[in-house]
Amino acid sequence: MRQSRADEFMEFAAGRTGHLFRSACLLTSGDTYLAEDLVQETLGRMYAKWGRISRVDNPAGYAQTVLVRTFLTYKRRRSAAERPLGELPDTPVITGNDPLLRLALLQALGQLPSKDRAVVVLRYWEDRSVEETAEAMNVSSAAVRTRSSRALARLRAQLGGSLAELVSVH
Repeated sequence: MRQSRADEFMEFAAGRTGHLFRSACLLTSGDTYLAEDLVQETLGRMYAKWGRISRVDNPAGYAQTVLVRTFLTYKRRRSAAERPLGELPDTPVITGNDPLLRLALLQALGQLPSKDRAVVVLRYWEDRSVEETAEAMNVSSAAVRTRSSRALARLRAQLGGSLAELVSVH
């Protein structure tokens, strides 16, 4: 019985790691090292409780919730304010989409407060409802609507005409 649960978790983790990593990259504004740490922490927490989690209707949604809460907890820590200086880390090769657009969006996301960024990722990347986002972030639906509106206004102000230029170039 124990071995089958471990196998079941490994299958789940293998299938969801890529998606969790992409979401974590958005949450961390492209910091792939932190994104990897968040995904590892998320999967570690899920493994510890897999017996109960595997009976949940939507383990993938639960994983996203754990990821967002792990990110928000990280951002509340003092060490989260540390920013390395020096060379930029190696970034993965981007294929299929315009790298300038991706960089502009990641930079704009990085300027948002962490809770606003989490709302944008959950609502518009994960395509969750207001209620699902509120539950994942442990806040009210009104708070999600307010943060969503504020975050989108900030993104529009930051990207302004530059987003239209980046999109129309290619």
